Amino acid sequence: MHTSLDNFDIAILDILQKDNTTSQRVIGERINLSAAAVHRRVRRMQEEGTIIGNYAVTEPAHVGLPITIVVEVNVESERLDLLDAAKRSFAADPEVQQCYYVTGDADFILIVTVASMGDYEALTRRLFFENHNVKRFRTLVAMDRIKVGLSLPLPSA
Repeated sequence: MHTSLDNFDIAILDILQKDNTTSQRVIGERINLSAAAVHRRVRRMQEEGTIIGNYAVTEPAHVGLPITIVVEVNVESERLDLLDAAKRSFAADPEVQQCYYVTGDADFILIVTVASMGDYEALTRRLFFENHNVKRFRTLVAMDRIKVGLSLPLPSA
């Protein structure tokens, strides 16, 4: 169930997207609501699926994963069972950070983070060469991370 978001909800989301460790008391002070009201609204947005998680965004190089790769994947068949199997396979792999089923020349776009090209080769064997529905894939190695984020541009409160 999804209810529309009011100005208070948008203001809460805006604050949490910038720093999800902001206390409900501080959020309430900033937007003129009680901490209890902020808590109820956050809980409702979590239950409705508006807020889907709380994450610490980690610098990959600091944890030994300096290589980011964008992969375009083309499949042989778009039969639903084969597409669903590919989606499950990509979603289950911890090195796949993001996965999109797309229109255009590719069928999927993956964002992959690995420690080495050897690790990427192992991933290609696991996800692409061993999957008989993968027709081809194209690898784009990122030379620099210019912008990475999960914050959405919210409507004005």
